[in-house]
Amino acid sequence: MYQIVKSEKLNANIYLMVVKAPRVAKHCLPGQFLIVKMDEEGERIPLTICDYDREAETITIVFQPVGASTEAMTALKAGDCFMDVVGPLGNPSELVTDDLEETKKKKILFVAGGVGTAPVYPQVKWLHEHGIDADVIVGAKTKDLIILEKEMEAVAGNLYITTDDGSYGRSGMVTKVIEDLVAEGKQYDVCVSIGPMIMMKFCCLTTKKFNIPTIVSMNPIMVDGTGMCGACRLSVGDEIKFACVDGPEFDGHLVNFDEAMKRQQMYKTQEGRALLKLREGDTHHGGCGHCGGDK
Repeated sequence: MYQIVKSEKLNANIYLMVVKAPRVAKHCLPGQFLIVKMDEEGERIPLTICDYDREAETITIVFQPVGASTEAMTALKAGDCFMDVVGPLGNPSELVTDDLEETKKKKILFVAGGVGTAPVYPQVKWLHEHGIDADVIVGAKTKDLIILEKEMEAVAGNLYITTDDGSYGRSGMVTKVIEDLVAEGKQYDVCVSIGPMIMMKFCCLTTKKFNIPTIVSMNPIMVDGTGMCGACRLSVGDEIKFACVDGPEFDGHLVNFDEAMKRQQMYKTQEGRALLKLREGDTHHGGCGHCGGDK
């Protein structure tokens, strides 16, 4: 059992939990995710790791209820337990695994949308701890949906808050802030964009205009988290990839967002899943990431 040390409601529909998970906390790195399961009959839920404390042996998760299982999670309080916490899964951010001295030379921009602020935070924090200050744009529809502002402010080189309705910070989409920063003379070697699929798509269209290489996290399309279900199958350039075992981060300028979003909608129904399996054949799922699936 994995005890919940802290449970907090960040806003009307986003929750934060700190969970005692010694093995995950010992080995995880920014960019990776885990799977939680409430009880024997509960659904397996993949969640990006928002933070971790190796000494306290805890990990932090942030989630937004989108179905029955995550809705049930909102009732959990400090002292309650998850039956299972599995991880770390997926690949760490390449900014964390690349040569540190080379990373220090880069001017880095992060773009976080909504709950996407949670997986952006550990990357920015890790860079800050290693002497690298990155610029961060955090966007949301309205002020009430901004999360982790104080935490992000403490580790970002420059933090730019923007809201669609102009109720807080700058007014407009995150793409407008990117354009404004470039117009002000800012230059970036790499951008990391994490948030809703449609936000990442238009972020990539914007950065492509400015020739800024862009990394995106495809965790929004993950379901099973092991490659077995085929939910997170996507096209990256001319290759078929699976977010959970090959990612979750990919070259955003190569991701076919339109296909991924259409596929995500189809996967929600039994008929849609059957059609996808028929169309995609042996490439429908990626196996466990080790056995090669049906190959």
